[in-house]
Amino acid sequence: MRLNLLVTIALSAATLSSVAQTLTVNKENRTIAVTVTDEAQVIADVATITVGFTAYGVDQNQTYADATRISNAIMSALHGTGIGQEAIESAEQSLTAIDDNDKIRPSKGIRFRFSQSWHVTVPAASAADTLHTAITAGANDSGGIAWKLDNDEALEAAAADKALAHAQKVAEHYAKGLKNRLGALVYASNQVPPRGLFGGGMLNTQSASVSSSKINLKPLAIAPEKISRSATVYAVFAIE
Repeated sequence: MRLNLLVTIALSAATLSSVAQTLTVNKENRTIAVTVTDEAQVIADVATITVGFTAYGVDQNQTYADATRISNAIMSALHGTGIGQEAIESAEQSLTAIDDNDKIRPSKGIRFRFSQSWHVTVPAASAADTLHTAITAGANDSGGIAWKLDNDEALEAAAADKALAHAQKVAEHYAKGLKNRLGALVYASNQVPPRGLFGGGMLNTQSASVSSSKINLKPLAIAPEKISRSATVYAVFAIE
């Protein structure tokens, strides 16, 4: 667990400024102000998988016909596992001519390329099986996985609770060092970093098309990643 700690002690007769309000510090109202950043982690429970394919052909009509067959085979296979249409989102589809200077296929008489991909959102536990189903149905350009949380706010709240509890322990330590007893919490503010700074990583893999003789291969060994959220708490405690 990564932990960054910044402690500020305020024991003066001046005015203490905070984000949302002003607290007066005097002999009757002495305080300790602590700023703590802490983190909480949990294993992702949602996976958004990128599945797709690339097909080549000697002419436009033949290339498109092959692509249509592969496209519908992949969708049929995914639906056959119980994945609803609402969980599938088109990402890209394109039919392009291959220039003579493109050295990928022209030597074999190939002149057209078709590419299509989708984002498929499923429970994290189903990621490997979903990817396996797509690949064995012809999705030869697949593998990216974005790991997510079904309830991101719960993890943010857990990080904030953890930071506040840590702030209180730090304040208690300093109050004891000053021969005082820590009093009640006077003020606290929570600053959560923008979403996207943690987690959501991609597992990038490309798999070649799988022949019909290999469709009994087992799914890949895929493990969901841990998602982290960080919270910064600024807390002011009274000193008794």
